[in-house]
Amino acid sequence: MRLTAAIALLLAAALAVWAWWARPVRVAPSATVATPVANGDAAGLGAESPGWVDNTGVAPPVRSPADAPTDQVPGTGLLIPVQGIDASQLADTFTDARSEGRQHDAIDIMAPAGTPVLAVADGHVEKLFDSERGGLTVYQFEPSGRFAYYYGHLQAYAPGLAEGLQVRRGDVLGTVGTTGNASDDAPHLHFAIFRLGAEKRWWEGDAINPYPHLREGTLPR
Repeated sequence: MRLTAAIALLLAAALAVWAWWARPVRVAPSATVATPVANGDAAGLGAESPGWVDNTGVAPPVRSPADAPTDQVPGTGLLIPVQGIDASQLADTFTDARSEGRQHDAIDIMAPAGTPVLAVADGHVEKLFDSERGGLTVYQFEPSGRFAYYYGHLQAYAPGLAEGLQVRRGDVLGTVGTTGNASDDAPHLHFAIFRLGAEKRWWEGDAINPYPHLREGTLPR
């Protein structure tokens, strides 16, 4: 009888040890780790602008131009509207001849397709337009309403860009492309400045040469 009781006690102890060892263990979820990627991977904006994607593989929403940081290029004059381009790389093509006897009335800023296009100054988006010649375009009015800035041949608009949106100097408006009548092997930004009339019509105005203003970082007057 005593032997049987001892065996029973040993079996009970063994079962208790096995039950403790085999118990389910609760593991706290691991924290999300942010990994830097390009916004081009997350939102089609090219590899120049940093963005973030978490370790779940889901990219967070890309900020609209109104939420983007605006202190990356301090200053009060016109900013060169293509990221990574400096004044020495600009060419004055304002008076170049174009088809049908037209004058260019703008400058072309050459850059790889997908390079971010930046707002040259504070203002608001007056019109987003897709034209036969200019392709995807942005018309931006500066705060006084006297001048319009024109960005043409864009590959894409920045996420969240919309008519009426307030933008700050340096905000991303879109990316360099070849839409409209631009050559597929020569992506560039067609940039123009217009002095607006009293009617403030986005589609008309007196052209002003952007080249000296971009070279010298001054505002049109």
